[in-house]
Amino acid sequence: MYTAHRIFAAKLKHDLLVTSLDWAPRTNRIVTCSQDRNANVWTWNGTEWRPTLVLLRINRAATCVKWSANETKFAVGSGARVIAVCYFEKENDWWISKHIKKPLRSTVTCVDWHPNGVLIAAGSTDMKARVFSGYLKDVDEKPEPSVWGARLPFNTLCAEYLSAGSSWIHSIAFSPSGDTLAFTGNISCGIFLNIGHDSSVTVVYPSTQEGIAPTIFKVKTQFLPFTSLLWTNMDEIVAAGYDCRPVVFKRDQNGWKYHSCLDGTSRSSSRAETKTNSAFNMFRDMDTRARSQGSSEDTTLNTVHQNAITLVRAHEGEKDRLTKISASGVDGKISIWDMTVASQFSLMNL
Repeated sequence: MYTAHRIFAAKLKHDLLVTSLDWAPRTNRIVTCSQDRNANVWTWNGTEWRPTLVLLRINRAATCVKWSANETKFAVGSGARVIAVCYFEKENDWWISKHIKKPLRSTVTCVDWHPNGVLIAAGSTDMKARVFSGYLKDVDEKPEPSVWGARLPFNTLCAEYLSAGSSWIHSIAFSPSGDTLAFTGNISCGIFLNIGHDSSVTVVYPSTQEGIAPTIFKVKTQFLPFTSLLWTNMDEIVAAGYDCRPVVFKRDQNGWKYHSCLDGTSRSSSRAETKTNSAFNMFRDMDTRARSQGSSEDTTLNTVHQNAITLVRAHEGEKDRLTKISASGVDGKISIWDMTVASQFSLMNL
């Protein structure tokens, strides 16, 4: 199978950077999208991965892709300010798309599907998270009414939320029930002459009654920006990104709050002081001796991943109760985390 994966990688049929891929576990199909404005659906026929053409009809790079829950459709976000909802046309043996356009006004950075396979959540660089209807009359069964609405023709805007601190949306996800939405954003603000970076997770509970505002929890942290998040159950979210370690958020009777890091490591003051002294000595040596002195300890992080985490995904368990998750990083590592022992980690001082 490893050889097959190498062949698949060599035959991606993309001319530019592959920006995203997603695997459909039940049908064993992989969809890829690229900066070359194209997408391909790959099917394993027992000996090799065979590509099928996708007609995206976009004039800017494809940025993200995600299969629907029933694996009959997938959504592709793009820099063309549209979401391409793709479905298979058997007569021509290709995948065709229908576009969600308004009110998108910037690049779509992330997408996720509701469990009903009709609603699509999307985050973009206009600092807003939105929920759209991706209902296709000839493909989907009529969905049951939900907290997001009852009548859902294609391209209906069901909800729209501004990110905490008016920041880009990096990752977005429906809860296992589909009744709650979570998304991450990067906050950058200038205070006097200091530039500060903050990271937040926003959880939204839409109201079922017209005229009543939704309940929104915005959890701000001192971590570096998060790039990916995952619901492990209805009361727990794992987010990860440039801080190189997965972070757990939990819900209690007072709302959502930071709980722990899966690494179980902390930013101790002694370590911070050591790094400060090391930096001072390094610059002093560069100034007086025209050389730098360092050790592997100075450049090794006290975390499993030695660079930013790009993605967290489910590994084992049911969707509403995951027992293990995986994380992949820029350092080339893939780590597996046991969520059954995550609750044993104590709260860390940030």
